Amino acid sequence: MELQKIMTDKKSKYAEAGVDIDKANAFVDNIKPLVAATFQRGVLTDIGGFGGLFALGSGRYQDPVLVSSTDGVGTKLKIAELCGCHDTIGIDLVAMCVNDVIVSGARPLFFLDYFSMGVLDIEQASDVVKGVARGCQISKCSLIGGETAEMPGHYAAGAYDLAGFSVGIVERDAIIDGSEIRVGDKIIGLGSSGIHSNGYSLVRKVCFEELGLKVDDYIDELGCSLGEELLCPTRIYTETILNIIKNFPVRGLVHITGGGFIDNIPRILPKGCRAVIDRNSWPLLPIFEFLRHGGKISGSDMYRTFNCGIGMVMIVGSKSVEDVIMQLEALGEKAYVIGEISACQGESCPAVEMDGL
Repeated sequence: MELQKIMTDKKSKYAEAGVDIDKANAFVDNIKPLVAATFQRGVLTDIGGFGGLFALGSGRYQDPVLVSSTDGVGTKLKIAELCGCHDTIGIDLVAMCVNDVIVSGARPLFFLDYFSMGVLDIEQASDVVKGVARGCQISKCSLIGGETAEMPGHYAAGAYDLAGFSVGIVERDAIIDGSEIRVGDKIIGLGSSGIHSNGYSLVRKVCFEELGLKVDDYIDELGCSLGEELLCPTRIYTETILNIIKNFPVRGLVHITGGGFIDNIPRILPKGCRAVIDRNSWPLLPIFEFLRHGGKISGSDMYRTFNCGIGMVMIVGSKSVEDVIMQLEALGEKAYVIGEISACQGESCPAVEMDGL
């Protein structure tokens, strides 16, 4: 009883050093309803334990393979900080992880986050987790745990960092790894919602240093403020992809992230194959036109840095391409046939050829 009174009456030395355990506990209590709203069948533990437990379920899978991914959102965090808006950046965090998991054909099961800052701001932190929970709801995976770390002296006031971790599951014989891609296959591009979460170091250099803009500046070409456009959340493709692979044979999937088209598509191409992309087969979103002209960015830099309006690439046989496009559009996706797989011989043959640059 005396120890409890001492703890209540006196601020701890740890809190004086900048780490407030009581505030951290209050934050956990604050986000419990947000986290619980993401729980799917299989979650065995509530938030607050040492580890999150998730049951695969006996008999649900014959030969299950777990697929994992980890990522962050880069310097898009700086845009959230400049705008004072933190309730969508968590969607980006989830998206960057689950979009990587889905390219193997795996259904996301659960998600964990790591959230670190100098001094915990409960309102700001709750907004971040609100976005994480929303991303989990969109992708239908469960937020089963995470870590919140106060690191005084390490971060500037108001700054924080995020990392996410996702695990999905797929039957071994249903793994999509690109090995079945053949010459003549068609390449379908699924529209992005904007920049997503890559290339923001270049975005900030162009917008803030070279053009001298501020996040609250209204940009006619974009139809909104610069900050609103730059904070547009990354599109999550998991439910769309799961629907398509249930009905059609998909031979390859590519998440267009850092490295754009040039570095990501070759990651799944078999030897002897290359991707020929027709740049004029889909519209370049206004934000990319704005960046290209404002920053005088070359075509090769654009397509190696940004998604340029295509967030996910799908490779299918030529016989099923029209049906797949129809199904994608019925699911609310903007889908385009953006190229095909052709033969590639010799070391000088580029794995990705961008026609129309």
